[in-house]
Formats: sequence, C-alpha cells, structure tokens
Amino acid sequence: MRSAHIRGSLVAVVSAALLLTACGSGSPEAADDAKPVANEASEALPEEEPEEDEEPEEEPDEVLLKAGDESEQVRELQARLGQAGVFEARPTAFYGDTTTGAVAAFQEANDALEVSGTVHESTWELLLQKTQDPTQEQLFPREQVMGYGDNNDQVRELQARLVQLDHFEDNPTGYYGNVTKTSVESYQRAAGVEVSGIVYDDTWAALKAATKQPARDEMFVPVEVPEVEKETPAGLDDRCMTGRALCISKTTNSLSWVIDGDVRMTLDVRFGAEGYETREGEFTVYWKSRDHHSTIYDSPMPFALFFDGGQAVHYSENFLQNGYEGGSYGCVNVRDREAIESLFDQVNEGDKLIVHW
Repeated sequence: MRSAHIRGSLVAVVSAALLLTACGSGSPEAADDAKPVANEASEALPEEEPEEDEEPEEEPDEVLLKAGDESEQVRELQARLGQAGVFEARPTAFYGDTTTGAVAAFQEANDALEVSGTVHESTWELLLQKTQDPTQEQLFPREQVMGYGDNNDQVRELQARLVQLDHFEDNPTGYYGNVTKTSVESYQRAAGVEVSGIVYDDTWAALKAATKQPARDEMFVPVEVPEVEKETPAGLDDRCMTGRALCISKTTNSLSWVIDGDVRMTLDVRFGAEGYETREGEFTVYWKSRDHHSTIYDSPMPFALFFDGGQAVHYSENFLQNGYEGGSYGCVNVRDREAIESLFDQVNEGDKLIVHW
C-alpha cells in the first residue's frame, strides 16, 4: 500500500512539473493561442518623449581675494588698482575698507563685472588685462617724511642736520620753503639719492645716519640783534637806510618801503597775537606768493611776502574789519589792499626786511 501511495505521489509531482514546463515553452503559435484577447478599448502605450538636452552648468566664479586677507597678492592687487586709477593709498598688503572700495570702483567701471568689492576670478583676469606687472616702486613706494610747505620742529631738525653737512647756510626756521628744498636737493645729489627736493624715508634715513642729533641751540639758534640806534631822524631803523628794504616798526605799527634811504610808501600794520609773536630781526624776502592760502590755518594770505619760515607780510581782511583788536599767527598784516598789491609788485625776492621796535 505504501509503495502504491508513493508511486501515486510521484506521478502527481511529475505531471505538475510537465504542466509548468509547458507554460514556459512550446511553439509561438501555441503561445499566441494562449495570450488573452486585448481589450478593444485599450490602445498601444504612448512612446516616452525623449528628454531635452540639459544645458551645461556654468562654472562658479571663484573668490580669489576678499576683505580681511593679508598677503603679497593683496599688495599686487592694490598696486594694479593704483594703475587703474581707483586706489590712491600706499599698498599695505592688507585687504581693508579702502581696498574694498577700490575693487568696487573698478568693477563698477567695467560693465561685465558684478559690483561686490570682492575679487572673483573674473575681476582678477580683467584687472590683469588692463594693467601691467607692478614695479618694485609701485609695490613698495617711498613714504614722504617732509615736503614743501611744512612748518614744524622736524623741519628744524632737518635744517640743523643739513647745516652739519654744509648744505644749509641759514639758521633753522622750521619752514620748508625754497631754501630748504634747494638744500635737500644739494644733499641728495651728494649722497647719491634720487634728487627730488622732497624728504622721503630713504633720504631721511641716509641723512640721520650721516649726522648727529642736533642740540636744541642748533635747532633754535638765538638771534642776536645788533645794538643800534632804534630810529634815525627819518623815523627809520639804521639798517633800513641802505639798499632796498621793508622797514617794519612795532612801535609805530607801520611798514615803510625804503630804497636807499628814500621812503616810497608807508602802510599801517599789525602783528602776531600773544603766543604767536612776530619775530624781530633782519631778514630777506625769500618767497612771493600772490594768491597764497595758509594750509595750516586754512585762511587766505594774498600778496604774501615771506621773510622768516611761515611768517610773511600780507593783506588781511580781518585787519580791515576789526582793526588792532585782532591779531595774526605771527604774520605782518596790511589792511590797504591796493597798497599791498602795489608793494607786492615792487618788492623782489632777496630784498631786505627789518622788523624792529
């Protein structure tokens, strides 16, 4: 019984296997016969539309330099921006507010660039195209220490040091005018430094190395006023009686234009206020400036005849309006504009000027 049962089971298994095999093979006709009939309402599936070609992504504009950076490339950036006319400071290699503004100005001047103040690759490439490799002077420019028009104790030190080397013959005045400029040029020529008449850091370093620190008496030389009779019968100082002289009296508050003892013109004047006293002594007119404007006190000084540092004879509107109640910063003020204009045209640089009591 058991064997018969086993045989029966085997027959069933084999039959099932044959049935499964028939489902996966056979002739195509048989396979077609086995297919279900398509629904009349159904149609062929729509073909998939081909995908459109995607545009390639633009490469990002890389940031090369930005605010806060500090490097030699930043120094080069600043020098190139200087060539482009948008950076006027000295290159420092630090990317601060000034550099940010200069970069933005360069970008704004070039429509192809986004104005950001940050140096992207596009900004750098265009800047390279529009500029040249910076020179050493552009990357590390000299710094001006002193120059024409300065009036301070450092100029006195400069003049005293030039005296030590026989390049300055007068007493130090503290004013950087034509005489000092010529003396600086003389020293620069002798020292093998670029002759500019301006004291840059290299000139100052060379001069300090070649001289000793001046004593106070060398910088502020006492002025010895000769013992002379204060006034002649004509009411003038004896020193005014020869040659061409501007004779200025603190006693009479007057200026006399004298040629060989002959008084050609007399003007009312006033002097420096307390703490800004006009210096007495014998001087020469070393510089004339018709439309001068004081950079120290931000005030006009028309028809200025400079005689000692920053002190000059000049027209004063304030003197005209306020009279002797006011005072100057050491200059000799004249209130008659027409007269001082005429005097200005007559006086020559090199003429004598005497300030006395």
